[in-house]
Amino acid sequence: MARGRDRIPNEPSSDRSAAAKRELANQERLMALGDAVAQRSGVTRKPRKIRQHRLRRNLIIAGVSLIALVVVIAGGGYFYANWQFSKITKLNVPGEVKAYSGRPFNILVIGSDSRKGLTGLTARQTGATTGSLSGKRSDVVKVVHVDPIAGTIATISIPRDTMVTLLANQSLYGQFNRINVNFGNGPSLLAQTITANFGIPINYTIVVSFAGLINAADALGGVYLNFPYQSWDPFSGLRILHPGCQLVSGFQALAVTRSRHFYYNVKGSTTFPKDSTTYNTLMSLGWTYDGTSDFGRINRQNAFLRAMVNRAKGIYNPLTITSFLSKLPQGIALDQKFTLNDLIGLAVKFHSLSANSIQTWTLPNYPALSSVGSVLFVQEPQTQQLLVNIFGKGLVAPTNPPPNPSLQTPAPPRVTATVTTATTTTVPSTKKKKSTTTTTKIPNPTLAVPSFDPVPCTP
Repeated sequence: MARGRDRIPNEPSSDRSAAAKRELANQERLMALGDAVAQRSGVTRKPRKIRQHRLRRNLIIAGVSLIALVVVIAGGGYFYANWQFSKITKLNVPGEVKAYSGRPFNILVIGSDSRKGLTGLTARQTGATTGSLSGKRSDVVKVVHVDPIAGTIATISIPRDTMVTLLANQSLYGQFNRINVNFGNGPSLLAQTITANFGIPINYTIVVSFAGLINAADALGGVYLNFPYQSWDPFSGLRILHPGCQLVSGFQALAVTRSRHFYYNVKGSTTFPKDSTTYNTLMSLGWTYDGTSDFGRINRQNAFLRAMVNRAKGIYNPLTITSFLSKLPQGIALDQKFTLNDLIGLAVKFHSLSANSIQTWTLPNYPALSSVGSVLFVQEPQTQQLLVNIFGKGLVAPTNPPPNPSLQTPAPPRVTATVTTATTTTVPSTKKKKSTTTTTKIPNPTLAVPSFDPVPCTP
């Protein structure tokens, strides 16, 4: 019986398969015989294409399968990230200024003292069991200036005791008070107060609680910090037994960022004193006290944040990334104007940015006594000079400037940016003009920290 087009329709499939294989084998033998005859007779034949076609077909199938697999994994990862992103608490912050695509923008980062979400030993160590589950103070106030055009990031920390002119609640706190009292009404009033006092427009807001910081650090597997000396804070619970580069996670990660009663031991004692130990006894044991309070805490917070950036940039393990995404919603509230694509775009844009190139500043101020106790007053013209250097033309005129020790509210002084851009024009022999731009950058204070403070390190 003939095969091919004239085969019997009801022929069993196994017989058809065997027949097809025999037919292909016969074809290959005939072609091989034809090649041998042609070679002897000197005739050039076209190359065989049956196996080449099969090989090409298999490669195409494998390539398409691989691409499909990558798309499924990437798509699944995106949908998972989007699902986790949807679980993050979203903030509605009236008074923010609209950000424009590709232009510089400012993020207000608020560190809340809320203990909500903490359990077990960590809850007891932070005082969550005493009823302070929903803290309303902003222990951390930072404005992060992101410039996608220049590819730079700068952060300005505003100490919590900085005196400002209040926009609301004057019956409770008076016309002037510490900046952290504004958070009691939520992030919106704090954002508006910063703009009214300093002329810094706020585009986005993020709030991080104690649990949020712990979860973010643990999801990354901890961060690496180098402690020059044995370190201790009896109030935050920080206990660093041995100096050197080490992994910091869990409660100790929170303790580092909260530490403003910081001790370090140059003698390297192996035991920690009791909290009731007198200052003279501590000194005799080799313990030295860092009396800079909030300023020292800001330094340690900046070191911790840079260590987190270093850690996050080096992690590509899908399981770690998944863990990070799953824990991120716990204790972090994000501005509702942020989208997942916005965050992904920023991560791609600044992935190669060195953590040490992130500029960190503290608002210039000086201590003084006031009717509300020991506070910090804004120092001028240093403050305005810093703001102009960082934000440039993005600043707006303050409507309610901060007070001075005499409780007067003068407008900020007029200053010019010390970041200069000089353009020189030369005329080479070709008679074509050539412009050269020279930019004087702001000195980076990131690494100018006390020798006893921890710094990011690589194990």
